[in-house]
Amino acid sequence: MSLLNEDVAKVAILARLRLSPEELQQFTGQLNTIVEFVAQLQELDTKDVEPLAHGVEVRNVFREDKRGESLPREAALANAPKRNAESFLVPAVLD
Repeated sequence: MSLLNEDVAKVAILARLRLSPEELQQFTGQLNTIVEFVAQLQELDTKDVEPLAHGVEVRNVFREDKRGESLPREAALANAPKRNAESFLVPAVLD
């Protein structure tokens, strides 16, 4: 399957892109190269390949969540621009 300039122009309109004739020619060539690579991939026998969510192994690199001592109220409110004795003071969102 080979893409024509008209096909790429239609996709550009759908994507709300304004392409010059030179850009249209350039992108048509680039998209045809991509379509050729996809056609090559479709020729591969993948019946024994397990489906993957990611191409590489994904693992969590963060530490485990552990319950610890909570911050004292005074320390938590120490840098608040506006506060009262118990909490942060913020402007009202709804009247």
